[in-house]
Amino acid sequence: MEQISQYITLPLTDPVLIFSLVLLFILFAPLIFDKLHIPHIVGLILAGVIFGPNGIGLLDNDSSFHLFGQVGMLYIMFIAGVDMDMNDFNHNRNKSIVFGLYTFIIPMILGIVTGIYLLRFSLPSSIVLASMFASNTLLAYPIVTRYGVSDNRSVPITVGATMISMLLSLLTLAVVLEVVKGDMTYMFWLKFMASLVLYGFIVMWVFPALARWFFKHYADNILQYIFVLALVLLSSFLAHLAGVEYIIGAFLAGISLNRLIPKRSPLMNRINFVGNAIFIPFFLISVGMIVNLRMIFSGYETILIALVMTIMATVSKYLAAQATRITYRMSRAEGDMMFGLSNAKAAYSLAAVMLGYNTIVGISASGSPIRLLTEEVLNGTVIMILITCIISSVVTENASKRIAVAEDAVKSRKSDYRPEKRILIPVSNNEKLEKLMELAVILNDSKYKQPMYALNVVDYNSVDDKSSAGSDKLLERAAYLGASSDNKVKKIKRYDLNVASGIINVVREKNISEVVMGISPKVTIADNFFGTLTEKILDGVNRMIYILSSCQPLGTIHKVVVVAPKGAENESGFSLWCQSVITIASQTGADLELHCTSDTYLSFKRIMRRGQVKFNATFVESSEFSIQEFVKVLEPNDLLIAVLARRHSLSYTPALESTIPYLVENVKENNFIVLFPEQFKEGEIDRVQSTVTKII
Repeated sequence: MEQISQYITLPLTDPVLIFSLVLLFILFAPLIFDKLHIPHIVGLILAGVIFGPNGIGLLDNDSSFHLFGQVGMLYIMFIAGVDMDMNDFNHNRNKSIVFGLYTFIIPMILGIVTGIYLLRFSLPSSIVLASMFASNTLLAYPIVTRYGVSDNRSVPITVGATMISMLLSLLTLAVVLEVVKGDMTYMFWLKFMASLVLYGFIVMWVFPALARWFFKHYADNILQYIFVLALVLLSSFLAHLAGVEYIIGAFLAGISLNRLIPKRSPLMNRINFVGNAIFIPFFLISVGMIVNLRMIFSGYETILIALVMTIMATVSKYLAAQATRITYRMSRAEGDMMFGLSNAKAAYSLAAVMLGYNTIVGISASGSPIRLLTEEVLNGTVIMILITCIISSVVTENASKRIAVAEDAVKSRKSDYRPEKRILIPVSNNEKLEKLMELAVILNDSKYKQPMYALNVVDYNSVDDKSSAGSDKLLERAAYLGASSDNKVKKIKRYDLNVASGIINVVREKNISEVVMGISPKVTIADNFFGTLTEKILDGVNRMIYILSSCQPLGTIHKVVVVAPKGAENESGFSLWCQSVITIASQTGADLELHCTSDTYLSFKRIMRRGQVKFNATFVESSEFSIQEFVKVLEPNDLLIAVLARRHSLSYTPALESTIPYLVENVKENNFIVLFPEQFKEGEIDRVQSTVTKII
């Protein structure tokens, strides 16, 4: 009994028991609160309130919760930065600036007026209070990612606006504190600006260069994850040294690594998994732990201040979101999304109120210190944090559902939208497997992704136990690589006369839409692709085919150079390969450069407009397809995509025949993809295939 009693002494002290209890909170919060139609984020905050030191005292807000909570807060900001669609953000940059100014100025005005005329605070105290209203934490961002609506324009607009309002709030707080202390000199501004410039150079230029080198030389996803987490924490610490909050550093680390971490990759999957499973829930529970509901009954002044702060903070953010919605004629759901994401208070508010509380501005007649912010404001801030976090979670979840439904309806009306995408990856050796899977994962649709198919063809004439076992290992490896990026891979081991017939038969049986394969090691400069394995597959398969040669991870490429033959826009598969090219560029964060005729480029732009793609592509007019000239313009970290055509097609020319062997012979330091678009419309395949020689 004595041994048992030491484990149930409150607060709990056994680390294993504490961690187990927290995991139970994380496990059951979604199960319970989803049934009540309440965001489970709210459930985790309430768990901290109930079971924390200010509740029943089961858990203590000790150093472990401080550590995991701090990392969780940084993690939310990092994910917001790394998950942002930079092309969409650049397209909506002006909207972010406007919303950032709205969501800073409106709360500042209301906050100062509230502080002076309602709460009878001094001007410096009112400005600090207003800066808390103007700031926000992207606490509800995990809800956005869970519903898959992070690419809706309201989200990057709000994320960008959050950084603007946060920086302005931090600057305001720093100025007020320096004025109160009497230390405001030109040296303060000189040091502050110099440290910011140095910090910005390190994070935005040194970090990406270092990360690109690391990802090229170390392919292990675990090592890459540890490296990324180390950069995030280092960036946060350097931001603190530069005079700004840790969360600014975490967000800028996400922005600096954005183009190096593909959205559909094992590394991104690990980042999201660890954050959503451990760090972010710990942060939410730690937020609840600071709430002391007993203070509500400590006196009417605390209740009054808490209510005034909460109402004014919420109303000011709502007005800023609605002003932006009206200015740019956005939907009500988008306006609610901006309000929901920008309403939660946490990190900055805590830091600001503690700094204000610890700043002594004078001594009263009784000899007690006069603080910039009173204890009632400190307690009121904690209550404001709880209520705004709950409002933020509820509003964001509701808006995410409405936006997701609206986007699904739009996509279902698009004639070229194909949720039934099925990708086949023929695998023959372990060396190429990981690179082929990397491309296949990027191409697979993130919201409507179908299972991918890994195929290994075993020759009837050479089958034995060794080859069969090797086939099984390859397929198991493919399934593992797919699972690491949250993609289901179906394994197919097929016994057939030859590789080509095996691939063709599987494409027909499984209704495959795209085939991702590697370069044959037997191709030489004396060959052309007609007469090789590729020709046989092209004759038997009318679907889109990618032939990949990779020497570096796709996430480290800087630019996608696409070359297309004259008349490519007249082919039936034109819109589909355009979408694939855009997907590769956007998922890898690379620039896009298109070498083609002006007619092809205009058709490409129409495809982008029809799909509402906000992506800037550089156009270089080229009337003749000369692979030798295109190779000359390649720079380090460029990906070349050569769009070819099957024989007898509208855009086919004899110059295309030597493309693959020339690339194999001359392109050693760059990745390249040879892309054969879907050539014939659905229903034409049987008529066309009846004219080609059967594979034997």
